[in-house]
Amino acid sequence: MAELNELISEYLFVVVAVLALLVLLFLIIVVVQSVKLGRLRKRYERMMSGAGVEDLESLLLNLKMQTDSVEDEQEKQRRAMTLIEQRQRMAKTKLGMKRYNAFSDQGSALSFSFALMDDLDNGIIVSGLHNRDSSYVYAKPLEQGSSKYALSPEEKEAVELARREGSA
Repeated sequence: MAELNELISEYLFVVVAVLALLVLLFLIIVVVQSVKLGRLRKRYERMMSGAGVEDLESLLLNLKMQTDSVEDEQEKQRRAMTLIEQRQRMAKTKLGMKRYNAFSDQGSALSFSFALMDDLDNGIIVSGLHNRDSSYVYAKPLEQGSSKYALSPEEKEAVELARREGSA
């Protein structure tokens, strides 16, 4: 036992010095980590200021709910836009009108043919024949730019005018 006491007393200074260095090293690490933690805390407080919440979890939950709400609204708008696009394709947006003199012996160009069609060339053609004594109005359905009823040359011209307007 005496030998062990001698051995410990010889190296006691070295053991104490090594332990002191380790304590000093750990103290430096603690100070550095404390400074980093302080900076991180300041950044966190800056980020959370004005957010109206106490902690990051609440902020993230609020942001998730807002994102879900925005996505729901966007889906509603996407469905509405699809419906609008479908209806718009069926809207009668192409029109063509031809005025002419139906009765060459009387009057001037008081008669007309008016074509109103959608993007698929479906619609109607309305013709009004006017002279001094009477007026007649005819309507014919159009499917893909033609009708099951015979079209006059003026009506055909009105359909072509409408088609050209739609492609411009």
